[in-house]
Amino acid sequence: MPKLTQSEKADRLRSLHQGARILVLPNAWDATSARIFETAGFEAVGTTSAGIAAVLGYPDGQRISRDEMLLMVARIASSVDVPVSADIEAGYGVTIAEVVETVRRTIASGAAGINLEDGTDLPERPLMDLDYQVALIAALRAAARDAGVPLVINARVDIYLREVGAISGRFEQVVERANAYLAAGADCIFPIGLSDGVKIARLVQQVNGPLNILAGAGAPLITELEELGVRRVSFGSGLMRATLPLVRQMAESLRAAGDYHKFIQHEYTHAVVNRMFAG
Repeated sequence: MPKLTQSEKADRLRSLHQGARILVLPNAWDATSARIFETAGFEAVGTTSAGIAAVLGYPDGQRISRDEMLLMVARIASSVDVPVSADIEAGYGVTIAEVVETVRRTIASGAAGINLEDGTDLPERPLMDLDYQVALIAALRAAARDAGVPLVINARVDIYLREVGAISGRFEQVVERANAYLAAGADCIFPIGLSDGVKIARLVQQVNGPLNILAGAGAPLITELEELGVRRVSFGSGLMRATLPLVRQMAESLRAAGDYHKFIQHEYTHAVVNRMFAG
């Protein structure tokens, strides 16, 4: 089967939000994890900004440079044949023009989609102004059109994550922002921090497009999210962090007794790992 072009990958990624089943999008932190997810049969992969930052020795929150992040996105995108959605945090820029440049470079890296936050690190202004974010999304849609790649824009809404405003009014704020982002050109809405099944079901009914929910502690199971009408589930840095206890256990075992035999395995041999990237 011939490989898809980048434009076809973007079309494919968008269609997966409308399929019979929920899109389960594992978040890779390097080329190896991306290849493993692809080999396991996932039809697309995302990247995790927090996971990539940690791999390179940075805390999360746009502390990593744009160049380093996009280098990893490019390595991941070039290592798999399935569409890749790149987590570009808040866009690595303070103006629309700067974020547009980030997205142009993200498209050049081979990504078929992006995840874009609307939160800030400013206590006095935890969210981007709505009008600014709407204009930004419209500008990113235009930039993707100019590049000839129908980029899938997953617009994150940080109201629940950052606990913005009175609890009683948060749901309505999410609906307002979600529908404004979709009207501006976003393809999917990501209300990060929302894990209540009743509210998720209400949001599915009131948002005019697909919903992405973060899997994790307290969130419904994937099958339950599918039943609620959620179209996409992602994992953030959760899958990367799930590998760390094993690394710690290996370190503790080696340090305590010098015992390495329990870690010898025959699935991912040196030759197998080399073959992942040989072609």
